[in-house]
Amino acid sequence: MISADIQTVLPEIVIALYAMGALIAAVYTGKDEVAPLLTWLTGGLFVVIAGWIGYNGAGVNVAFDGAYVDDGFGRFAKVVILLSAAAVLVMSQDYMSRRGLLRFEYPLLVALAVVGMMVMVSAGDLMSLYMGLELQSLSLYVVASLRRDSVKSTEAGLKYFVLGALSSGLLLYGASLTYGFAGTTLFSGIVAAVEGGASIGLLFGLVFLITGFAFKVSAAPFHMWTPDVYEGSPTPVTAFFATAPKVAAMGLFARVAFDAFGSVTGEWQQIVAFLSVLSMFVGAIAAIGQTNIKRLMAYSSIAHMGFALMGLAAGSAFGVQAMLIYMAIYVTMNIGTFAFILGMEKDGVPVTTIASLKMYSKREPLRALAMLILLFSLAGVPPMVGFFGKFYVLRAAYDAGLAWLAVAGVIASVIGAFYYLRIVYFMYFGEKTEALDGKMSPVLWVSLMASAAVMVVGVVNLFGIEPLAAAAAATLVN
Repeated sequence: MISADIQTVLPEIVIALYAMGALIAAVYTGKDEVAPLLTWLTGGLFVVIAGWIGYNGAGVNVAFDGAYVDDGFGRFAKVVILLSAAAVLVMSQDYMSRRGLLRFEYPLLVALAVVGMMVMVSAGDLMSLYMGLELQSLSLYVVASLRRDSVKSTEAGLKYFVLGALSSGLLLYGASLTYGFAGTTLFSGIVAAVEGGASIGLLFGLVFLITGFAFKVSAAPFHMWTPDVYEGSPTPVTAFFATAPKVAAMGLFARVAFDAFGSVTGEWQQIVAFLSVLSMFVGAIAAIGQTNIKRLMAYSSIAHMGFALMGLAAGSAFGVQAMLIYMAIYVTMNIGTFAFILGMEKDGVPVTTIASLKMYSKREPLRALAMLILLFSLAGVPPMVGFFGKFYVLRAAYDAGLAWLAVAGVIASVIGAFYYLRIVYFMYFGEKTEALDGKMSPVLWVSLMASAAVMVVGVVNLFGIEPLAAAAAATLVN
């Protein structure tokens, strides 16, 4: 029944209607004067919807003849997406306002992107998958080039759009091959078609699909857009790119791998393991030479996606659980790190060179300590929560018989620790330079301190996300 279908997709409908209604209202009223209010309203709506999904969701609900699946896995991913998007939005309000970048379109484009992400993680059909993916992507292309008077920002948006279109083409070609050989676009039909073993045509379709997903999660060797887009986009937009879309893309990757091709795990396991290894080492090694902290965070993101893919490569329920835990921790670390980066200013001008942080601890000891905790967690240094995220995915790989992948992960983690620790060295032992004088807004300060506190306090029981992630993984892998 259509009423039951609408009830299932109600959270997405509410956000979409809000975005369209607010867009019309903003055009006919004060336009950009209402942008700060819209930013807070959108962030608040995300938190309310996250609570609604988290507390009211139960069981597995299928809508539109299987094209949309509302299950524990989708709900877990949606809550992480909504909360991270809300945090980034409210963090960005002061920064964007002071630079004349806070237009009313910004929070509404983010809202539409979030609708796309929510559809992505609940897709049960190749058609709904592509609809969600393109709604997210088209919104992100625009916000990447939001700073219209900047050549770098325009270049970031254009580069993201061109390469994104290429990846969408590859993904569509994979979807058409899959449909041609399976005879259906429904994941439930595809999994039945590959039950006795996938034909060569279906395998080609799977490879092209994985290529498209690898681009969206910025996994090597499809990572080439990431450093330039991270550097060129306004810093709050970069913070958004580094959080919610990554969770959505990993959720979609897992959804297709297990819901559509779960019976032929061996066919895609080695491909995902290869992407994982390549991403970890490309991210770890390429970041060593970076002097711009936004480019460094781009390569850090590539390496971290390699670790998340390690959980997926395990091909088990525990692997998916490890991936979900890793993504929740990764998003929290990035929110705090980008809150710090947003506060890096000299005479009101944003500064992104890591050399500007030399002896920062003498000027801002508390902020430097919070950043140290976050960097240690990103590097996977015990007893920070980031260590447990890596421990989960390493254990999942080892349990799945991929000991070589776990060993590669440990080596890549050691290499990657260098560039995190170099920033710590600059903050505490570097030579004195021109002092950064940026004052953090209360929202940024709270975001930085809260995420740093989570990295320390979370070692007790990971705030209870372990059983939630296990339940979510169990609904996907059955």
